[in-house]
Amino acid sequence: MTWFTFPVDNLLCRCLSITITLWLTLLLVFTIVPAVLGVSLGVRRVYLRTLLKIFEWATSRMEMGAKEKNQELYKPYSNGIIAKEPPSSLQQEIQELRGSTSSLRSEPEFDMGDVFFFCRRGMESIVDDEVTTRFSAQELESWNLLTRSNYNFRHINVKLTVVWGLGVLIRYGVLLPLRVTLAVTGISLLLVLTSLVSLLPSRKLRSFLSEKIHLLCYRMCVRALTAIITYHNRQNKPKNGGICVANHTTPIDVIILANDGCYSMIGQIHGGLMGMIQRAMVKSSPHIWFDRSEVKDRHLVAKRLSDHVADKTKQPILIFPEGTCINNTSVMMFKKGSFEIGCTVYPVAIKYDPRFGDAFWNSSKFGLVSYLLRMMSSWAIVCSVWYLPPMKREEGEDAVQFANRVKAAIAAKGGLVDLVWDGGLKRAKVKDAFKEEQQKLYSKVLIGEQEQRDQSDNRHL
Repeated sequence: MTWFTFPVDNLLCRCLSITITLWLTLLLVFTIVPAVLGVSLGVRRVYLRTLLKIFEWATSRMEMGAKEKNQELYKPYSNGIIAKEPPSSLQQEIQELRGSTSSLRSEPEFDMGDVFFFCRRGMESIVDDEVTTRFSAQELESWNLLTRSNYNFRHINVKLTVVWGLGVLIRYGVLLPLRVTLAVTGISLLLVLTSLVSLLPSRKLRSFLSEKIHLLCYRMCVRALTAIITYHNRQNKPKNGGICVANHTTPIDVIILANDGCYSMIGQIHGGLMGMIQRAMVKSSPHIWFDRSEVKDRHLVAKRLSDHVADKTKQPILIFPEGTCINNTSVMMFKKGSFEIGCTVYPVAIKYDPRFGDAFWNSSKFGLVSYLLRMMSSWAIVCSVWYLPPMKREEGEDAVQFANRVKAAIAAKGGLVDLVWDGGLKRAKVKDAFKEEQQKLYSKVLIGEQEQRDQSDNRHL
């Protein structure tokens, strides 16, 4: 029977060879060549429109199935924000509370009735938490055939279950292998080509080729995520000698922006694969990497930033002043260090469409590799990027005020909520300064009451 196995083995080898050849040909024609030329064939746009039609059909079937089973589908707020009345002053609320309980005293002392005000405020903060809700994925009103968005929709009827199963086969059997291949190719080219370019003696040629290589590799990585990006107001793109600041949702924010132009990165030195990429990038391009000990030295960081932006031949620096990833519903406090340099700041707003894949990186729940695999097994990454007009620090404006003004502009353009909270609260406790601020406000209420009574007594005398 051994003579019969030779034809079968030859047939399997030929089929495998044909499959690999076809796969590499499709990869070259539809991805690598367009990435080199910086053009799009429109395949991703057609793919996106097809997905939208499938989602609409799935949502309609889902609603019909829910009605048949007399179930009420969960429909969250579109942006995860509960509308509420603007808060009144602390003094006004306490006076109303004391007046309602008839416990207003003539002396400026602590009143037991005031406890109810702080208890109510505490419960309101827990129910409508503006901080921790920004570090969890958004729930969707409609189903995008991903179980990560809602685990119950696929069990409503048989047709939805079948479509969901086909989606799993397509995402993990076709899209994921293709995307992983593209990502590995792009990273490998970045490592090899930047190392070769760094050997060139001419600085101008090295800088020119480095920019082309980075753009090529970033475009390949964008295609590895099936990212469909719409750029607005390109006339406001960051220029050399400036700092580009943007809201931060995911590590791929870097790829999204660098796909449209090269930047110098600033960040902490890492190990492993990320460290290899950092070392390769800095060989041919002026990026700024810090050790852990150097990051804590604000003066050293400011000095290196100032030296970089002073050289008009160097690319603009890309910084995410929030310091952590937010779930793309809001913008949290900007660290002031980037706004103390005294150079032109180029704000950029990034808004992702969660219907095709949740771009938010919850670093406390997922490692970088597992997060990237989730992204590559999503349908697509769809986002809009707005380049805002450049901004400069005004006369009499300190770094904090400048940072808040830039943050407000980014939030308004991206349709995000402008929050005052520090994103560091994701892992740290509330700073004592916040507690002391509330204590000072309450003490002013008591002192203010006493001053008013003293003035009234003086008028009577």
